[in-house]
Amino acid sequence: MDIEAAPKVTSAYYIQAAASFAIALLGLAAGIFYLPVGGWIRAFLGLGLAYVVTSAFTLAKTIRDAQESGTVVRRVDQARIDKFLSEHDPFKTPAN
Repeated sequence: MDIEAAPKVTSAYYIQAAASFAIALLGLAAGIFYLPVGGWIRAFLGLGLAYVVTSAFTLAKTIRDAQESGTVVRRVDQARIDKFLSEHDPFKTPAN
């Protein structure tokens, strides 16, 4: 049976991704905080930042779930094909 192994995420890649996200989020939050504008504009930009972050997480989870469900379907299809091939005897003649 030929099942693809899921790629492993190394700890270095995980740390780099988490650090990149944290630096970007903190940098943008600091930029919004130190803007020379009124409180309402800062609040609006802060809410926009929160919305973008939460929608990015939702999109990432949705894409991951769709990919995982596709993997399950491919595995089931592969198992059916393997079962059919293991039961098939090319030298057996049909009974008349």
